[in-house]
Amino acid sequence: MHYGYGNGGGHWGLWILMIVAMLAFWGALAWVIVTLVRQRGTHSDRGSMPPIETSSNSLQILDERLARGEIEEDEYKRRRDLIKGNG
Repeated sequence: MHYGYGNGGGHWGLWILMIVAMLAFWGALAWVIVTLVRQRGTHSDRGSMPPIETSSNSLQILDERLARGEIEEDEYKRRRDLIKGNG
């Protein structure tokens, strides 16, 4: 049996193909890892930022807090003036 190791060999093309496939595999794996890390960082950044509220939503929340007794009337008036821009 002759495997091509002597007399010039005929398997250089297979070696080159294996090297290219290995580089493609490791490159794809690195790309997947980098993409996952970037997406995970983006999601955690979004989650830590408070949502942007309009002044009407803020006033509604403030009204609800007063109604539940979480804040006193003086605190309610102070915060309401701040939201409306009068303070």
